[in-house]
Amino acid sequence: GRRIQLLKGLPATSTVEENSAAGVSVYNFNVTTSPLASGVAVLPTIVNSNPLTEAFDIESKGGLEFRVITTGNPALDYETMPKNFDLQIFVEDTAGKTDLNILTIQITDKNEHPVFRGNVAIQTVTIYVLEGTPPGRIYQVDAADPENAKLKYSLLPATVPFSIQKSGAIFSTKEFDYEKDPHCYFLNITVTDPDGLNSTKTVNINIININDERPYFTTKQRIYRIPEEQSPGTIVANITAKDPDDEDSPSRLFYSIQSFDRYFSINPATGALQVTGRIDRDALPLRLHPNISLIVRVEDSLSSDHASEMEITVITDDVNDNPPECNPSEFRKEVNENTTPGIFLVDLRNYCKDIDVDPSNNQFSFTGLSGFGSNNFALESTVSGRLVMTGTIDLENLANPGVEVYTLTVRVQDTAQPNYSSKYPFYISFDNIICVYIRIKPVNEFSPVFRNLSYVFSVSEITKVGSSIGRVHAIDKDWPPNIITYSIVAGAGNRDYTNIFWISPMKGDVRILARLDYETTQKHIFTVQASDQEKSTTASVTVNVLEVNDEEPVCSPNFFSLQIPVDLAIGTNINGFRIECQDRDSDPRSFRYFINEGNENSHFIFSPSAGSNTSHLILASRFDYESGLDTNWIYSLRVHITDDNLVSARDKTTHLTKTGTVTLRIRVIPNPTTATTTTPGFTVVTKRENLYSPSAWYVPFVITAGGVLLLGLLGYLGLLLLMWLRTRRPPLINAPEKKKVKKEVVMTMTKINTVFDGEARDPVTGRMYEFNTRSGARRWKKSNEPLQPVLAMQVMSSATENCGQGLDRAEAPSKKESSEKRKELTAATKPAAKPQQ
Repeated sequence: GRRIQLLKGLPATSTVEENSAAGVSVYNFNVTTSPLASGVAVLPTIVNSNPLTEAFDIESKGGLEFRVITTGNPALDYETMPKNFDLQIFVEDTAGKTDLNILTIQITDKNEHPVFRGNVAIQTVTIYVLEGTPPGRIYQVDAADPENAKLKYSLLPATVPFSIQKSGAIFSTKEFDYEKDPHCYFLNITVTDPDGLNSTKTVNINIININDERPYFTTKQRIYRIPEEQSPGTIVANITAKDPDDEDSPSRLFYSIQSFDRYFSINPATGALQVTGRIDRDALPLRLHPNISLIVRVEDSLSSDHASEMEITVITDDVNDNPPECNPSEFRKEVNENTTPGIFLVDLRNYCKDIDVDPSNNQFSFTGLSGFGSNNFALESTVSGRLVMTGTIDLENLANPGVEVYTLTVRVQDTAQPNYSSKYPFYISFDNIICVYIRIKPVNEFSPVFRNLSYVFSVSEITKVGSSIGRVHAIDKDWPPNIITYSIVAGAGNRDYTNIFWISPMKGDVRILARLDYETTQKHIFTVQASDQEKSTTASVTVNVLEVNDEEPVCSPNFFSLQIPVDLAIGTNINGFRIECQDRDSDPRSFRYFINEGNENSHFIFSPSAGSNTSHLILASRFDYESGLDTNWIYSLRVHITDDNLVSARDKTTHLTKTGTVTLRIRVIPNPTTATTTTPGFTVVTKRENLYSPSAWYVPFVITAGGVLLLGLLGYLGLLLLMWLRTRRPPLINAPEKKKVKKEVVMTMTKINTVFDGEARDPVTGRMYEFNTRSGARRWKKSNEPLQPVLAMQVMSSATENCGQGLDRAEAPSKKESSEKRKELTAATKPAAKPQQ
C-alpha cells in the first residue's frame, strides 16, 4: 500500500545508559491506522539498524502503544560499541498502508567496572604448572579501566601458594609436587578502581605431571565448510586428542595453530577452533582461493617436545551479503522537446554491479521507476535497466506542467534473498537508489512576431538628439521565451548621416542620433528586425517629421558700411540701401524689422517695418551736433529681423520665434569748414582736407588745385631760403645780430594726410577698397599695398620785411630737408583715386 504516517512520535532521538539490563524502556511511541484499516496487520518491528545490532526490541504496552526496550544481548558498552544506533521501525495496517521511520538511540557513558583483557576476559584461564617448577612468575593478568584510572590487583584466597604484584603478574611461591600437592588451584583475581568498583576473574592453575608419551588426535574429520561473514567466536571445529600418560583420566593437553592465520584461533586447552577475524569471500585472497589450510599442534606439556600435528582445511562459502552498487548513482541526460517516443536514454546495467562471487548471489533487478512526470518514461525491462522515453513533451503546450527537468528514481535490488549478518553493523541492507535527471531541451520552433506589422511615430523636428521617439515590441511563443534583440537593418540614414536613428537592442526603444529637418525630409522610413539569435522577422517604421519654426531669417547683406552727409534730408533712403531676407520655414510676409542696438536718438528706421521680405533704411530725424544733442559720428546698428509678424498676439507667448541679425555701420560726414583766428602779430590758417565720398564729385578737383598751389608756394620759399644761405658770410654764430622787432605774420598750415585705416569689399563690384574711419575717405586697394600709417605734418614758415633776416641758422631748413618736405607735401596733396562704379 501507499506509505502514510502511521508511526506517531517518529522519527525521534532517545538515549540509554550503557550496560543497561534487559527490558529497560528506551522510547515510547504510538501507532495509528488509516481510515479504512481495522487494525494493525504487522506490529511495529525493527527491520534494520545502523549499525546492525540485536540490542533493542519492541514490546507492546497495550492497545496501539509500544515501547523500545533493551534486550541485553549484546550488552551496551559506551567504550567499545558505536555511540549511536539508527533503528528502522516498520508497521503495516490491515488496509495495506505501511510506514517506515527511524529512531536514533544514543548510548550514554557511566563509570564502569574495570575489565580484564586477553584470554582472562573471554574465558577462565587455566594455567599449567609442571611439577618441580621453581617458584616464579606463572601468568600475567592484564586489565584496564574504561575511564583510564589506575587499578589495584588483589588475589584470593590468601592461603594459596600464589601472589600477585601491582603489575598484575601472578607468581607461584613454592615448588609443587604432583604427588603431594593438589593438582588444581582456583585463584580469584580482583582488580579495583579508585572509586571502589571492581571486577573478579578466576584463574585455574593445574599442576601437571611430567610425562614422556606423545599425544595423538582423536578427531578424524579433516575438512570443514562454513559460510562467510561468521561472527567472531563462532566454533568451526572441536579438535580432540589424548595423552597415553594420562591413562583413563582427562588429558592435560595444549592445542595451537602452527602457522599464523588471521581468520581462526584455537583454544589451547579445549582445542576448539573458532573464528577470530572477518571472513570475506568476495575480497582477495579468498575470492580466488576460498580454501584455508591450518596446521594444528597438540602437546602434552609446554616444555616437552611430545607433540603431534594435523592439517585441516576450512572451505568458505559465498552468501548474498552485498547489495548491488551503481557508479555513478546519478545520471543527467538531455532530450529535445517534441522528441519521438521510444528514444533510448540510458542503460543502467552498464553502471551497476554486485560483487558477490556466487552467480546466484550477484543478480539484481531494476524496479520502482518513480518521480514527477515519470509517466513519460519507462524501464524496458527489470533485467536490462534500459530507460526509454514513452511520451512527447511539448514545452509550449499549455497542458504541460512547464517542467524542464524531470527527476526520476529507480530502485536496484538483489534478486536473491539477502543474508546479512546482524552481528556486523557495517553490513547495510539498503537498496541502491539511482537518480536520473532528464532535462527537456527547448527547441527554437517559432520566429519572433512584432505586435504591429508597421509602426508610425510623429516627431517634432526640434526634438533633441538622443531622445526616445517610440518603441517597437516583439514576442516569441517559444518556452522558455528566447531573448529577443532588436536592430535596424535598412533605411535609417540619408546622404548626410549614415544612421539617423538608433534602436535599443534589448528594449526596442527607438532614438534619434541626428537633428531632424522638416525642410529637408518630411518622412523617414526604415526597417527594424527582431531576432532570437536563430530566427528573425522585420517590421516597417515610419517617422513623420512635424514642422516647427526652427529656421532663422537670413538677410543679405548681413554686414554693410554706409556714409551719409550730416545734412541728409529726412525720409531719404540712405544710399539706396535695402536688405532682402529669406526664411525656409516662414512666409515672406512674416518678417518684422527693428533696430535693437546703436540707434541713438532714433535717427534711423526701416520701411516697411513688417510684412515684406525686403526693407529700406530711412533717415527718420535730422542730426543736431551744433546744440550737442548728437555727439556720435559713427553709428553701429544691430538690426533684428523676426518671423512672427503673422502670429497673433495671443499665440506669441507660445509660438517659437526665430531672429536674424544684420549689422550696419554708418558714418556721418560733417560739412567742410574753415575757421580763421587772428591775433596781434599772427595769422593762423587751418585747412582740413580729404573729405572724400563717392558722391562728392568736387573733392578731387579741390584737392588737385590745392596741391598745385601748395607745391608752388613751397618751391618759392625754398628758393628764397637757398639764396639767403648763400649770401651769409661768415655765419653769425658767435656774434648774433640784434633782430629788429617788427610785426610778424606766421602762417600755420596743418595738412591731415589721408590715413586709410580700414578696408571693406564693394558689394557691387566685389573689389576691396580702403577707407578712413574718421573722415570716410575711400580708395581702391592695390593688391600688394598695406594700410597707410597715420601721417601728420606741420609746416611753419616765417617772412619778414627783410626776406628772412633775423632768422637763426639753426631754424633755417637745409636743402635736403626742404626737398623731402616738398615731396611729402606733394604726395599728401594728391587726390585719392576715385573708386570705379
